[in-house]
Formats: sequence, structure tokens, C-alpha cells
Amino acid sequence: LQEGALKKLVTEDRIAGVTSNPTIFFKAISESPHYREELQKLKADASMSAEQRYETLAVADIQSACDMLLPLHKSSKGDDGYVSLEVSPALAHDAEGTLAAGLRLKTAVARDNLLIKVPATPAGLKAIEELVAKGCSVNVTLMFSMRHVRDVAQAYVRGIRRHVETGGDARKVKS
Repeated sequence: LQEGALKKLVTEDRIAGVTSNPTIFFKAISESPHYREELQKLKADASMSAEQRYETLAVADIQSACDMLLPLHKSSKGDDGYVSLEVSPALAHDAEGTLAAGLRLKTAVARDNLLIKVPATPAGLKAIEELVAKGCSVNVTLMFSMRHVRDVAQAYVRGIRRHVETGGDARKVKS
């Protein structure tokens, strides 16, 4: 973001969305000088865990990326221009933890073009349904078979039905 590479990809190469994950952020945070000052400030706060420091840095970047892609999001009427932010991989087998993290990240980023990335584990499928039912757009990762894809699609459909039944707008929940 700081070096302008994403802006170039958006304006010149016309990318339609981006994803992130903890590995991408680890590489950026550990190699780029642009994080050093903020990271030092965050480390000075002994009450913050390493994950909280990571999320603080990641959320700021995701917000900037969402803002950069917002014109595309608006011009495509919500079909493109999304940015994905992954819940902690440590939650892959914890449906309630994934749900809580997804909702927390959605609130922290506070952008309509955010996708919460959730692993397609059995616990992840439960979290996907719950997130979608609560109006959260999701990006589901790591599917390895058509059966797996079908299970994910069914979780989405169950969630979107519940969302609509409670007065939600299905057009605003993407996956």
C-alpha cells in the first residue's frame, strides 16, 4: 500500500479484488520499513497480544485497500471490488471462535466491500452459515472436491435464507 503497488494494480491493471492472509501480512510486516514505527508503538503497549498488534496493522491496511477498491465496488453495484481478511487459522476447528472473530473483524474494518475469509473445515461451514445469516459477506478458502464445494454452497444458502427471513437484503451478502 505505502509503495503504491496496489494502487497501480487497481488503476492500471484493473484488478477486481484482493485477498490477504496472515502469511502475506507476516511477509509485509517483517520486510517493509513502513510498519516499523507503528509496530514499535504497538509493542510498547504491554496489554496487547501479538494477535491484537497484528489485527491493528492488518485492519488499517484492509481499510485502505477497501477504500481503494470502493469506486469499482460502487460502479459494479457490489459485484467486484472486494478485499478479503482471513480469520486466524488457529480457529479453523472452532465454529464459535470463527464466528466471533469474523464479526469482530467486520466491525473493525467497517467497509461494505469486505469479505471475511473462513476456512472450509466442518467448523468453518457452521461459521459460514452463521456469518451469512448475520449479513456478513464471506470468502471461503481451501476446498478440495466438488462435494466440499457443495457443502460450502449449502452453508451459504442456509445462511442467506435465514438472513432474508429476518429482513436482510440478500443482494448485500456476497460470497
